Amino acid sequence: MSSEHIQWVSEGWGGGGYLAVPEGGSGPGVLVLHAWWGLTPFFTALCDRLAAAGFTALAPDLYGDGATASTLEQAEQLMANRNVERIRATLWGASDHLRQHPATQSRPLGVVGFSMGAAWALIAATDRPADYAAAVLFYGTSGADFASMRASVMGHYADDDAWEPLEDVRHMEADMQAAHLETSFYVYPNTHHWFFESNRLEFDFSAATLAWERTLAFLDKQLGIPTSVM
Repeated sequence: MSSEHIQWVSEGWGGGGYLAVPEGGSGPGVLVLHAWWGLTPFFTALCDRLAAAGFTALAPDLYGDGATASTLEQAEQLMANRNVERIRATLWGASDHLRQHPATQSRPLGVVGFSMGAAWALIAATDRPADYAAAVLFYGTSGADFASMRASVMGHYADDDAWEPLEDVRHMEADMQAAHLETSFYVYPNTHHWFFESNRLEFDFSAATLAWERTLAFLDKQLGIPTSVM
């Protein structure tokens, strides 16, 4: 496996992120969209885990300036100061970079988003439907119009989540199914928002392990892993 921090320019904005490529030198592309904490080591490490499983993973810095947060108060400030235009340009720049990278062979991408990043994952898959074959959502929803979306969707949600009520999750799932999308949503008992993130107090090892196994199987099914890494 190889990894590096990369830079690009998209729609007049400079962007950057962390890219991890499998040992074999190629693998289906997966965007990793961080939660409101910014591009912290947890999310770059997640790219490494995906690369170890055979995927070419790119985590863009959605805030664009390297800013990160470790507390709720800091994260709320980052969200309050975010530039939506810049985030969108960064997302498209990352998508274009990954699709054009020799390691991905220009195949449709997957996208894995966490909380805030899950909402942007849905924006990516609805605004550029031909680019995405799979979307994995961790404790995040969006009221997007799913009529044009082609990606299959997997969702991982906590059963006790003050930030993302299950009522909203089920409503979004129903909207996706009405748009004839393939969905598989999972709710993890006795968990809370951010249960997947090992650097958070809410981390639940059992739930996170199961969610990861399901995610890898889903991405493998939807994107395909080269036989050289199987």
